[in-house]
Amino acid sequence: MHIPFNKPFLTGNELKYIKEAVVSGKISGNGKYTKLCQEFLEKKYRFNKCLLTTSCTDALEMAAILINIKEGDEVIIPSFTFVSTANAFILRGAKIIFADSRLDQPCIDEKKIESLITSKTKAIVPVHYAGVSCDMDYIMELAEKYNLYVVEDAAQAIDNYFFSKDGTKKALGSIGHLAAFSFHETKNIIAGEGGMLVINDVQFKERAEIIWEKGTNRAAFFKGEVNKYGWVDIGSSFLPSEIIAAFLWAQLENLNEIQKKRKEIWGRYNNNLNQLRKDGKLRLAALTNFSSNNAHMFYIICKNIDERDDLLNHLKYHNVNAVFHYLSLNKSSYYLNDNNLINLKNSDFYSDCLIRLPFYFELHNNQIDYICNLIIEYFDENIQ
Repeated sequence: MHIPFNKPFLTGNELKYIKEAVVSGKISGNGKYTKLCQEFLEKKYRFNKCLLTTSCTDALEMAAILINIKEGDEVIIPSFTFVSTANAFILRGAKIIFADSRLDQPCIDEKKIESLITSKTKAIVPVHYAGVSCDMDYIMELAEKYNLYVVEDAAQAIDNYFFSKDGTKKALGSIGHLAAFSFHETKNIIAGEGGMLVINDVQFKERAEIIWEKGTNRAAFFKGEVNKYGWVDIGSSFLPSEIIAAFLWAQLENLNEIQKKRKEIWGRYNNNLNQLRKDGKLRLAALTNFSSNNAHMFYIICKNIDERDDLLNHLKYHNVNAVFHYLSLNKSSYYLNDNNLINLKNSDFYSDCLIRLPFYFELHNNQIDYICNLIIEYFDENIQ
């Protein structure tokens, strides 16, 4: 049996809605399906305003424009993240300040952020790794104390929640001033490529639509708010076509079914491998007491890079395509061209030791059991 790392799931209506969009004659952006998706997400998660984008990267780039990132500004992000988290702000001239990960799981270590804040700091960009929430109470308190913006990189965090210390349950992406989501084919809800900017701070709502529409007030024109539209700001072609939005709408209609199945898969992995965790042979995907679980991925953590590589080879030999994840950005050749190497031991540890296991809607129980048995077999044979 061959088990891929990922397999995009089709709910059944994707082609139907794409055909409807094509036949309607409106396949450029901001049509029927764009509005359906945005309104659904705003209502379900109490987002102030949603704008679909062609990628999460685009949403992050819009966020950088909205908070007026300029040359010399500093932006604090975790080192253990995808390069888009950094690039979006570097493109506007910012200097990236890397924070380490937590010891218990790969999200940013919130307690390390304050020591990195300077007079040049403009924003904090927490990344909800594996969909698990960062401590948003702590981060928002820091932002208020130092008058900073918070942009949630919620690429992996659709349909997950933060439990605030005041007892409220808040959807990830609804807490920071801005947030960015991904609908890439490896995510829970997909559109092939696709993303979304969430605008929670009302000061950004009007300008966000202008930036989204290539720097024009075209959106206001079509809503009848102005009698003509023109170039009023910087912007780019950030909004996706109706074809992407139609595909996404078919996914959103089935969000509850998709999430139910993914949580079952996550739970089976966790139950099957839990004895290895109890025996101290392996660390498993970790949650926190302030986050729910959207079952975006299931990862395991080996003791060192040699063990990780050996286990990956063991799985590959048996036709299981597991993968490692991010390389610490503080060790990237691009960063080291102009910066000295900094020691971020937890980020480097996750880069060296974390393995993502296959995870997709159509992963069957017998396949999960097969993967887990291979992992158990490996540790039984190699660790006495």
